[in-house]
Amino acid sequence: MTQSVLIVDDEPDIRELLDITLSRMGLDTHSAATLGEAREMVERIRPDLCLTDMRLPDGNGISLVEFIQQEFSHIPVAMITAHGSVETAILALKAGAFDFISKPIELENLRKLVSSALQLEGDTSRTQEAVDQELIGSAPAIQTLRQQISKLARSQAPVHIHGESGSGKEVVARLIHNNGARADGPFVAVNCGAIPPELMESELFGHMKGAFTGASHDKVGLFQAASGGTLFLDEVADLPLSMQVKLLRAIQEKTIRPVGASEEQRTDIRLLSATHKNLETEVQAGRFRQDLYYRINVIGVQVPALRERLEDLPALTTTILNRICAAGSKAAYLDKSALAALRDYSFPGNVRELENMLERALALSDGEKITAGDLQFSSAGTDTRPASEAKPAERTNPGRSVHEAFGDLEGYLEDLEREIVSAALEESRWNKTAAAKLLGISFRSLRYRQKKLGLDD
Repeated sequence: MTQSVLIVDDEPDIRELLDITLSRMGLDTHSAATLGEAREMVERIRPDLCLTDMRLPDGNGISLVEFIQQEFSHIPVAMITAHGSVETAILALKAGAFDFISKPIELENLRKLVSSALQLEGDTSRTQEAVDQELIGSAPAIQTLRQQISKLARSQAPVHIHGESGSGKEVVARLIHNNGARADGPFVAVNCGAIPPELMESELFGHMKGAFTGASHDKVGLFQAASGGTLFLDEVADLPLSMQVKLLRAIQEKTIRPVGASEEQRTDIRLLSATHKNLETEVQAGRFRQDLYYRINVIGVQVPALRERLEDLPALTTTILNRICAAGSKAAYLDKSALAALRDYSFPGNVRELENMLERALALSDGEKITAGDLQFSSAGTDTRPASEAKPAERTNPGRSVHEAFGDLEGYLEDLEREIVSAALEESRWNKTAAAKLLGISFRSLRYRQKKLGLDD
């Protein structure tokens, strides 16, 4: 069955241009010149896609976006905006538009937009089922997150994902990508905090041979590597201010210029970003540009911390253990004492910490059953009181008495250093450059400490 597109614009020349272009793509087209006509035709013909101008004689295109979102949410809507009208584009995306295209309309970009939008399935239940299977849990915050992911998968809007380290921000980003129109394209994830500032521009935009000392060949940047797919900028708050300016331009103009290149190159990516920091606070402190904040935070998503959904622990632990065991390990389950111990823990490292904890417990357990004694908890998550409220013996080490701690001060300090270095390495996913930055020490110093503490890999 031939797919249909509704064109809504009060300019006959624009309607004719779009009609010719879409007809050559093998699509049926219908036209409307006003908001009233458009609403009537949407209800009557149920198009597979709607292209609407922003300014219409009897209203604006955002009203049509909101109407379709409310009454026919399976129909994607793309907004036609004036050149450089970023604010209008953002309003349209916030209202639920699939994407936008600026005037004067570039036909190649139009064809790409239309092709992507028409790849979306009219039946949204499949997307919902896919998200349900991947996102484990039934806590209210997780149910809300599922609904957001299913909706955002049907859009090209930039999304900013906020949540604590280890809470699953990249999982959410992958779900948005895998269930959207760009699912067949690449998903490129980059930790902005792990790239040295002097290499940031080359990593994101690429470089030309001879652009700088050591540039022995052309290099494709991450923007181009993600072409046709999704670029996920994790820990985006760690971008230097100088790089934030260039990123903003790349997003707004949809072009990048590799280091050493004389011409700009078009980009075709969907941008997702994440951080564990509060971007509003970073903006107020002058560490993050306000204009970039508004551009990447078109739609915000909050990933709940694990301690906020402890009712999901049984389902999470079962899923994680099944996955570990499927990799060739022995079958295992948690007994009541282990689940009770987990519920009493605050999980500063969230789901990632739970996964690491269960892997260690499985290795240490004697049989299939994992008990509370097999679990190893970080002292950071066992007492949530401020340090000033803890008793002297508790402040030294919950597992040692004052006499034990100060009777072997050197050993105690080494244990403490090992715990801090391990936590930094885990948080940075064992990226040594990022871990050294977290600890405020040099890369060489981190390597020395790893070797001294027996943490070398």
